[in-house]
Amino acid sequence: MEVCKFLLNLNDNLYISRCLYLARLGEYEVAPNPMVGAVLVHHSGVDDSILGEGWHARYGEAHAEPNCIRIAEQAHPAGIDYKHCTLYVNLEPCSHYGKTPPCAELIIRKGIGRVVVGTLDPNPQVAGRGVKMLRDAGIEVIVGVMEEACRALNKRFFCLQEQKRPYVILKWAETADGYIDIQRDGGKPISISTPLTKQLVHQQRAENMAIMVGTRTVLLDNPRLLTTHWSGKNPIRITLDRQGVLPVESRIFSNEAPTIVYRENTDWRFIVADLAARNIHSVLVEGGSTLLQHILDSGIYDEVHIEIGKQLLPIDPITRRKEGVKAPVYHRHTQPIVVDDHQIFIEQKL
Repeated sequence: MEVCKFLLNLNDNLYISRCLYLARLGEYEVAPNPMVGAVLVHHSGVDDSILGEGWHARYGEAHAEPNCIRIAEQAHPAGIDYKHCTLYVNLEPCSHYGKTPPCAELIIRKGIGRVVVGTLDPNPQVAGRGVKMLRDAGIEVIVGVMEEACRALNKRFFCLQEQKRPYVILKWAETADGYIDIQRDGGKPISISTPLTKQLVHQQRAENMAIMVGTRTVLLDNPRLLTTHWSGKNPIRITLDRQGVLPVESRIFSNEAPTIVYRENTDWRFIVADLAARNIHSVLVEGGSTLLQHILDSGIYDEVHIEIGKQLLPIDPITRRKEGVKAPVYHRHTQPIVVDDHQIFIEQKL
């Protein structure tokens, strides 16, 4: 018996790892919900058999646990010995009625003998209640398997629930000598990113619920701020317009994605609180330099992503000097990865 328990615990990490892989299959479709995967395993005493797998595929639709159980029952129409099964899930099963029924009730109704949970759900409507329901029903529940990895997967969701603000990523590209653009009142910006690194930026847009730029960026670049070069939903677009200078025909106001404009109160603390109230769990801030520096100085951010190109800012042919917009003041503290000979820094806030 002790050997069997040892083997069960040894395999817990393996199956939670599988849950994390499955959870990512819903990455671009489930926000603001967390990414969740589930695996149902039968224990015969000698070998484990995976009976079914599932994940939360789309916001408002079935969660990972019922999807997993449904697939398992379809594959085993003769019936399942749930008493000798373990259900693995990277996030605590929900215990409340929302857009779908409680997953904890389904697990109890099926009579599943054991449940392994990666981490508790910080949502106040759950927050340990799902685990308590299962234990009160006599189900063995293990909590905290690969907890750090499970929290990291859903860092945006955890930030919104625990800190009551969206997860904030600051992103910019700069030249080798520290400029993000030439000084200009129009025309095209300096091109720093390569086609590949530009595609990675669009991936970031798909990974986050919202994208933000300042007033001047909208006026000079007239960006669409979409996921043109990556699959997934277009992010909600956010900008500032205290002076009421943004033209209504600006592409940021197209019907391709929703747009939020802060006109009266542009304080960053107010903005993150308001975004949290709108249930927006993440925002990618792409510029410009003034907005990025303001947020850096506030300390209310979580990650900084910097691309450093190989080129230098060109010398202005009229002034014979470098006339450029300096990158935000930020002290890097990690080693970069190299993509297309460009240095990419991805850093957590210290």
